[in-house]
Amino acid sequence: MKLLEPVTLGGLKLKNKMVMAAMTRSRADTEGIVSDLTVEYYKQRAGAGLILSEAISISEESVGYPFVPGIYNNEQIHAWKKVTDAVHEKGGVIFAQLWHLGRMTHSTNRKGKLPLAPSAVSIKNTQHFTLEGLKDYEIPVALTVSEIKQTVKDYVQAGKNALEAGFDGVELHAANGYLPNQFLADNSNIRIDEYGGSVENKSRFVLEIMRELINEIGGDKVGIKLSPFHPYGETIFDDPVASITYLIEELNKMDFAFIELMKRNSMAPQPLHYPSGDEIDLLGKLSKNTIIANTGYTRETAEKEIEKEVAKLVSFGSLFLANPDLPKRFELNADLNQPERETFFGGGEKGYTDYPFLSEN
Repeated sequence: MKLLEPVTLGGLKLKNKMVMAAMTRSRADTEGIVSDLTVEYYKQRAGAGLILSEAISISEESVGYPFVPGIYNNEQIHAWKKVTDAVHEKGGVIFAQLWHLGRMTHSTNRKGKLPLAPSAVSIKNTQHFTLEGLKDYEIPVALTVSEIKQTVKDYVQAGKNALEAGFDGVELHAANGYLPNQFLADNSNIRIDEYGGSVENKSRFVLEIMRELINEIGGDKVGIKLSPFHPYGETIFDDPVASITYLIEELNKMDFAFIELMKRNSMAPQPLHYPSGDEIDLLGKLSKNTIIANTGYTRETAEKEIEKEVAKLVSFGSLFLANPDLPKRFELNADLNQPERETFFGGGEKGYTDYPFLSEN
């Protein structure tokens, strides 16, 4: 299989073209510190060509859920170092996914402080998880220009912290309705300054983060995740193809490791004006940087995606969650463990480190 062949990504040699996608597992403590259980979880999955960590909070301001990890203080960095050491000892490669939730949180999870966002526009039709139960989203506070500049610095510092923690690189999470996606989308960004209005201005925040990360830690250590047609968190574009085309064309002026393109979720309602075409075909072909295709791939569809030669790698979420030895199972075309959705978030080893390997069946 082409999927199992080695590949070079940036300056790194990967053992295969299979990427473990970032998946929030909510197993950190209340201070955002991961445990030895997390060390075991990632070590088990070091057979991936590349591991993308669960989303990691870049600063105290960015935190939005209970029990999610951070990388903005020494204790958090030290805990992640145990993870990266374990992955490297198994011959793996791991990038940290950098996360800021923006408006997709609640003041209950932020010590009483209202969420921050590009504009004071709330999410209407869903609720947010807190330790006090589900709560309606609040109207967020619009970031000032100086606060935006500080947030860019927070991303860069988190990138430096990730390298200190032993990560091989970082991925900017600019998908799934989180803060960078909120700046890009027309309905969540109604600013009239240099960070809003035109497609060019709405792209400015993401491009500034990418430019600074590349300058500070090196382009071969930087990737970005985009979800052009996935309106999660009520982030909707007037013209998603035009907006993401512009963004990719500007990213083409930078030299970095990869763009992970997340395909739309077939279960999520689509805005009527969105195109029906495949994101990898429509937008992946525009990029001069390596494309990682993401969302819903199987052994067979991933192989077909690689054969099309638009995406160089494919990332897998719940399949890697339930099958720590997924590359071996693909190699042998073996049966797969089925993920237990009720154990995805929170808890202990059940549904986390207790999925059996082939050798244990």
